[in-house]
Amino acid sequence: MKKILLLDVDDVICFNVFLSAINEFLGTNYEIDFFKEYYIDKCVIPKERFDEYNRFLSERNLYKDAYPLPGAVEKVKRLDKVFDIHICSSCINPFNIESSGRLYKDKFDFLIRVLSFLNPEKFIFTNYKNLIAGDIIVDDRLSNLGGNREQRILFPAYHNKEISDNELIKNKIVRAGYDWKTGWDEVENILLSDDFDKSTNRGAYTYKR
Repeated sequence: MKKILLLDVDDVICFNVFLSAINEFLGTNYEIDFFKEYYIDKCVIPKERFDEYNRFLSERNLYKDAYPLPGAVEKVKRLDKVFDIHICSSCINPFNIESSGRLYKDKFDFLIRVLSFLNPEKFIFTNYKNLIAGDIIVDDRLSNLGGNREQRILFPAYHNKEISDNELIKNKIVRAGYDWKTGWDEVENILLSDDFDKSTNRGAYTYKR
């Protein structure tokens, strides 16, 4: 039986969701590595314009300009032959909950277009990822890498570069490098490496490039 692999979407499978909206709204040219905090809109949208910004988001398909990260589609397709892949992702904008319903549809449409080889019945949309059963999880947020997992993999992102190795070891998490441009190469190497023990949490300590 294949092990269940839970994959996050935003900043793991795709990019340019809120970033594109921010640049369009402000008329700026921010790049993702400019930021260090997860909620990039809270960093640059003036407080007096935040209501206007939320109205702008509610009328916009945030995934119309989204694109897969380097290697994401190719690697997910390859890993799908080895693991039972489930998408596990949030569709809630905590600053505009009333309009979050559109995010569900737009993210779903993006996924079935870009990852058409995956079974859409295995798309799980939730903020409470630690309640979802699965053997392995790949996510860019430390708070989502809890639960009873055999392996937890932190995908490299602009907001998690400063998480210490000691903190990851304490939580039995393996880091898939530091650069999102090569994150999927790292994830594939980790999951398919002979040095990565797929039966215990020792993978967090024994994986070597």
